Amino acid sequence: MIRGVIEGTGSCLPEYQLTNDQLEKLVDTSDEWITARTGIASRRIAGPGEETSKIAAEAARRAMAMAGVTAEEIATIIVGTMTSETTMPSCACLVQKEIGAVNAFAFDISAACTAFIYGLELADNMVKAYPDRKILVIGAENLSARVNWQDRNTCVLFGDGAGAAVVGGDDTGRGVLATRLFSDGRLGDLLYMNAAPSMNPHINNPYEKTDPAEAEDFDPARLGFPRTDNGSYIKMSGREVFKNAVLAMEDSIDKVLEDAGLSGPEIDWILPHQANIRILHNLGERIGVPKEKIFINIHKYGNTSAATVPIAFDEANRQGLLKKGDLILTCAFGGGFTWGAEIIRW
Repeated sequence: MIRGVIEGTGSCLPEYQLTNDQLEKLVDTSDEWITARTGIASRRIAGPGEETSKIAAEAARRAMAMAGVTAEEIATIIVGTMTSETTMPSCACLVQKEIGAVNAFAFDISAACTAFIYGLELADNMVKAYPDRKILVIGAENLSARVNWQDRNTCVLFGDGAGAAVVGGDDTGRGVLATRLFSDGRLGDLLYMNAAPSMNPHINNPYEKTDPAEAEDFDPARLGFPRTDNGSYIKMSGREVFKNAVLAMEDSIDKVLEDAGLSGPEIDWILPHQANIRILHNLGERIGVPKEKIFINIHKYGNTSAATVPIAFDEANRQGLLKKGDLILTCAFGGGFTWGAEIIRW
């Protein structure tokens, strides 16, 4: 049976590192508070030349180099992002231009933190139909451009980065074994980000509007941050999101394990969305996987949304942690709400 297998991984993180100690000088928070509640110690912030498409393209180059695949061999480019520097062209088209993938077709997925897993499921089904195709699946975000740096409940959480995987067809038993994907738009107002204000006076944003004046007294440009004046910030009801994330990811994991005919203790590695250290430890306990088998890098990068899972894959892969035949569980939860889980035999 043909399955989608990850042939190469890559990631790219911006150079600038913003620590909790530095955030203490910007908002009413502390390193102790952030670390205890989230597990985050620092995050990367994009600067000049590190736009979403640029870091996505660099992650793609590194994944292609590992896979031994040229840009001309790429048939499809799928980018999961909600922070492309342009609405049109898509980030995927910008990546296509950057890497010279002249034979590919390209498109974006907007599924927040779950977008990379959505993309892997699409790639798996594509190679089942066309086993010779090579597909780039990328998760990339510039969340620092969409954070209100006066909101201590959100600005401490997010960072920028990109991760990528080359997916090809394989009939040796490796690859994607099972996937479960979900969404619930009824809960979208618990975690959302408005688009830029509409130019049509008869059309309003679906959730509460944010007055751009809220940002007037604070200038993140003093630390080289991109500035957002249109009120298109991430807004989150933290406690409700946490509660829903725990329940939803547990349910999706239970279902995907059942689909694959596996139990939790059979999993060799969990490579989860890096949203909150308490959620990650809870998931491990829930399915019987010890902490040392849960790959965690949230302390270094924070929550990079669609990029967290592919960055984790790349770091674990390059550290030599993933062995051929290992059973890997990945899962994510994001705005929309979207969530899901996937099991891969490495």
